[in-house]
Amino acid sequence: MLDQFGAQSACVPVSSADLKLKLADNKSCLAAAAAGMGLENGTGRKLIEMTGPALSKRRLLVGLDLLCLFLASIPFFVCELKAVSPYRRGFICGDPSITYPYLHREAIPDELLITGGIIITGLAIALGECYRVRFRGVSSKAFIRNQYVSCLYKELGCFLFGCCVCQSLTNMAKLSVGRLRPHFLSVCGVTYASLNCTPGTYVATVNCHQPDHQLEEEARKSFFSGHASFAMYTMLYLAFYLQARLTWHGARLLRPVLQFFLVLLAVYTGLTRISDYRHHPSDVLTGYIQGALTAYWVAFHISSMFKTSRSALSPTDMLDTPLSPHHTVC
Repeated sequence: MLDQFGAQSACVPVSSADLKLKLADNKSCLAAAAAGMGLENGTGRKLIEMTGPALSKRRLLVGLDLLCLFLASIPFFVCELKAVSPYRRGFICGDPSITYPYLHREAIPDELLITGGIIITGLAIALGECYRVRFRGVSSKAFIRNQYVSCLYKELGCFLFGCCVCQSLTNMAKLSVGRLRPHFLSVCGVTYASLNCTPGTYVATVNCHQPDHQLEEEARKSFFSGHASFAMYTMLYLAFYLQARLTWHGARLLRPVLQFFLVLLAVYTGLTRISDYRHHPSDVLTGYIQGALTAYWVAFHISSMFKTSRSALSPTDMLDTPLSPHHTVC
């Protein structure tokens, strides 16, 4: 329409008054059409973005996220489903670190660890994102119209991705290294005397008297501690989340105290693995380091909790309050 109007104006002289009148008429027509279609106040552009190829592309990106989450969890499920046996490492005859008794009860079993870590952190993230959407003026560029669902999907998605990465790295190390647990000889049902080996010599293979083959394989997965790595990842990630989201300055020491108890809970979980004779101290220490590094990587380089949203702000907003918490993007 503008091209035709420009072509006509090139042949026929038009006064500036007539030109302004025609432009005003065109703008009014466009505004009326937008109002008739329910596209006022910029919602028309959003509606266009929510339909057609853009919507299909964003749905494809969600599918890609789910695929990446599945791929990151493959090593974890390979180990848990006993699809691959751990490396069969030998031991030094007379080594006292693998002569501890086998305790049937654990201070923190696997079910309690996984359920507690995911529920505590997931519930805190759900409440935090609900508060942000309700009171902090959050905007989202996702195709999901519900702001809360969009923000929760992104934050929980990053957290669960870190869980898969953390446990996959742990289980890969367990299968590859095959370090013997402190209660290996007790589970195997042998002693150094029954083996009749010379102290200080390396025993490459041993025939265990344990009828439960899976229990024997679990005794070969000491390095490194999955409890320590998972507990440190979940609790430290939640501590990072509180650092980014808990901005109430009414009580200066409230947030540090909560973060301290979260890290303390993670440290206690790892220490129980030593007292339960499930892991060596070096296994627990390595698990702490791996969980902490994964939490830092996900929180600062994958999640958007510490990222500013300058691109979503207008130049005026950026100049006035560049770090305003009321202008955030999830």
